[in-house]
Amino acid sequence: MAATGPVSSQTLYRTLWRWHFYAGLFVLPFVITLSVSGALYLFKPQIDHWEERAFHDLPVAAPVTPRQQAQAALDAHAGAVLLDYRLPEHAGDAAMVRLALPQGQGLREVFVAPQGRVLASLVPEERTMAVVKRLHSELLVGGVAGNRLVELAASWAIVLLVSGLYLWWPRGRGLAGVLWPRRQSGTRVFWRDLHAVTGFWISGLALVLLLTGLPWTGVWGGAFQSLRTEMGWVKGGPAWDIGGQPAQAVIPTPEHHGGMMNHSTDAGSYSLDGLDVMVAKARAERLAFPAIVTVPGGPGRFDQPGEWVWTLRSDALNTPLQQLIRFDAGAGQELSRERFQDGHVIDRIVGYGIAWHQGQLFGWMNQLIGVLTALGLVTLATSGFMLWRRRKPEKSLGAPRVEGESPARIVVAILLVCALLLPLLAASLVLVVLLERLVLPRLPRLADWLGVPVRP
Repeated sequence: MAATGPVSSQTLYRTLWRWHFYAGLFVLPFVITLSVSGALYLFKPQIDHWEERAFHDLPVAAPVTPRQQAQAALDAHAGAVLLDYRLPEHAGDAAMVRLALPQGQGLREVFVAPQGRVLASLVPEERTMAVVKRLHSELLVGGVAGNRLVELAASWAIVLLVSGLYLWWPRGRGLAGVLWPRRQSGTRVFWRDLHAVTGFWISGLALVLLLTGLPWTGVWGGAFQSLRTEMGWVKGGPAWDIGGQPAQAVIPTPEHHGGMMNHSTDAGSYSLDGLDVMVAKARAERLAFPAIVTVPGGPGRFDQPGEWVWTLRSDALNTPLQQLIRFDAGAGQELSRERFQDGHVIDRIVGYGIAWHQGQLFGWMNQLIGVLTALGLVTLATSGFMLWRRRKPEKSLGAPRVEGESPARIVVAILLVCALLLPLLAASLVLVVLLERLVLPRLPRLADWLGVPVRP
């Protein structure tokens, strides 16, 4: 694929334009889907609060203890196992008690009033933000397959943005059409300018969003997790989901426990009477909402499955506010304390990126920037589609053609660097090369429709 002689700037331009074109057609539907779902997820705290609106501003007279609230939730769901207790954010809010139902019936989030009355129970997977998250991270396709598809689209979106910046480069033109659209030069020019100018203004923010989303992906994120473990950068697992698999430990089932209020196994035992003590400790720590007390053997974030300790943690979307404190299940003594600022510098960088990606790093301003970035990406996708439809010939796909010269070395170099940094991009490039070299020469009509020059 390397050039055998000097390659003109026009050939380089058209070659990058071809990659930009093909990447755009593939990425376009994913960009719109991920932008809309991502913009919604930025407002998870507000949407969750609205969804739980019936559980706020309740009477506060004669409250019962957290243990009694947990017992009320267990009494309402026979055979269930207590996993954790989420502290009310404000006085008058219901507590949320999370249970694992028997016989593989899944989880329930049970909301209990301050006086101990069970108000309602929700299925976590059916909540609004859970559906939005699955759409954003798995396209509702499911686990591994959906996550890989999202990672592949994100990898090609990076190529799309980088190549788009090269195509946007002014090359001696004035500021019109570079920093703002020309509105009096016809519809076609307007769509072209809207596409190019929008890309310039939001490319940096979009690249940050794409890069900060990579730790969640299966291939890139899994490789990064292996690297950080091998290098000794962290203790235990990551604080974020990887490849559609939750960061939390496996949810225990009723078979793992000997009873509801006095749990015991070969690994250890505890009395739920300690819940009142641990909730009091969590309140004294002033953990950022949501503050959660996990029972021994439960799925505490960062813990090993079946670890017999009480855990107090903050699952705040603003990652730098997260904290985890462990207490011995028997004596109730503090065993360890893990704060965001105590982590390795690599984990702190990733944590800041995740908080930014989720729109929680610095409040509503972060959310506003995220929404504007998402709107910019949707504008890029729709204007790109309009450009393609207006330029598309009747009997071909409309890809820019590069005749007579091989792709420039710089194009190959750029793609190789991207492939090294983005494994799924590398795999897809191999498929593209095989298609171009082995399949299309046997299908000249398809090759011509795709605009691919078939070389002997």
